[in-house]
Amino acid sequence: EQGLVPSVSEPTLRLRLAELAKIHLPHETRFRVILTKNDGSVYVGFQPFIPLPRAVYDNGVKVITAEMARKSPRVKDTGFITSSKEQRKQVSAEVFEILMSKNGKILEGMTSNFYGVIGGTIITAQSGILLGVTRRAVLRIARGEGMSIEYRAPLVNEKFSEAFLTSSSRGVVPIVSINGRPVGQGRVGKWAKVLSKAYQAYVEERSEEFIR
Repeated sequence: EQGLVPSVSEPTLRLRLAELAKIHLPHETRFRVILTKNDGSVYVGFQPFIPLPRAVYDNGVKVITAEMARKSPRVKDTGFITSSKEQRKQVSAEVFEILMSKNGKILEGMTSNFYGVIGGTIITAQSGILLGVTRRAVLRIARGEGMSIEYRAPLVNEKFSEAFLTSSSRGVVPIVSINGRPVGQGRVGKWAKVLSKAYQAYVEERSEEFIR
């Protein structure tokens, strides 16, 4: 939030993260950095990073919608985890993600950003959502691939030719079903494949040495 000063500097935080990562080598580690609102204290949670199975990207996932929204969409607030506890119980082997909707329009996933595709146009909400760094990168890549972007919240019952979600740890994940209805042909679309491959290349190109 504006005016909130972290209790540690970026160089110090990077040093501490590197020290923690070394503990788990040669395995990858997933970090969650938490900044408290009251005094700017910084906490770091970490756990082994387990990539999604290849089948998720090859076959796509099924999602459902729920009428709900974040109270503070511009902030990744830990309080949202508690307030959305009941909805999270619906995530299962058959339901990969829950898309939050308001007045019949899809805002975002509970842990991801959402994109509908019609032809060569991506439709994605611009307000009332958490604007993640992965989202920004993917939209930039999409433009470079010749796609256009329409900033509006897609309708829950809109007929997309394909759809996908993104997050930093999962990249581009194709969606093949929303609320039990097939998206497009009910299989992974060409744009999801293109963007997934391009985003992976983007990440690898910009990766920097973290542990020395």
